[in-house]
Amino acid sequence: MSQFDSLIIGEVAQDTNVDYDGTTVRATGGAVYYSGFAAANMGHKIAVLPKADTTQVDLKAAFAPAPNITVYPLHSTHSFVTKNVYHTPDRERRTSTVDSVIDPYRTDEVPQIDAAIWHLAGLVGGDIPDEMIPFAAQHAMVAIDVQTMLRCVENGGMVYHDWAAKREMLPYVRFLKTDAAEAEILTGLTDRAEAAKVLYGWGAKEVLITHNTEVLVYDGKEIYTCPIKARNLSGRTGRGDTTFACYITERLTQDIPTALKTATALVSLKMETPGPYMGTRADAEAYMKEFF
Repeated sequence: MSQFDSLIIGEVAQDTNVDYDGTTVRATGGAVYYSGFAAANMGHKIAVLPKADTTQVDLKAAFAPAPNITVYPLHSTHSFVTKNVYHTPDRERRTSTVDSVIDPYRTDEVPQIDAAIWHLAGLVGGDIPDEMIPFAAQHAMVAIDVQTMLRCVENGGMVYHDWAAKREMLPYVRFLKTDAAEAEILTGLTDRAEAAKVLYGWGAKEVLITHNTEVLVYDGKEIYTCPIKARNLSGRTGRGDTTFACYITERLTQDIPTALKTATALVSLKMETPGPYMGTRADAEAYMKEFF
């Protein structure tokens, strides 16, 4: 049995959010952050390999409020720093800029960590180079959030491009996560079920696609879906990270429908409160009993 259920690799983001009235809030973010809290608070033993400018960011302190997390901090010349300026009270219109990005992860800086899953959770293209995927596959089941391959920084802004090495790399991937828009970029298909089948056909063994109405999973045999039932969306940031981290760690011991229901209930509950999931497994199970 592995020492950890999951090793999550990805940078911690330093986000500055400027509201339409000028109110400025600085927050910690990033896929590794939301994923780590979600899986750990559900009772899983988690290791994280976060990267940032450690002279500016205390990476161990960032994860200190979560149980069951062991932090292996990595230094980068710069942190991943973003700024979101919201132009209207409903927050529908915003301008996002990326001020700096991390030094890419290298295979030679990953410590010897015994985990059942290596979860690659970068934020933009270049963070986690393609060669990290076969390297990870030598050590564990590979889970990847495809945003780290599609999102690119150009002229200080964020744009999406297809992943050139997708057909070469997907056969190494046990769990693949995309959202509906990313699935369309990868496959050209707007039908999520059909997109999942194409991604499976290219080699990913289990495909999870998030949408604001539901979460879908395809394993080559059957399409499974579960509806999102959040009562408000104040904690929408980190939705996909929470879902995926919970799903893959639950899959270590549960079948697909059970893991999917647990992950969808968890993210529905998490979306009602800003920040990472800070509740317990009992809280998630009570919510699931009431609404699912």
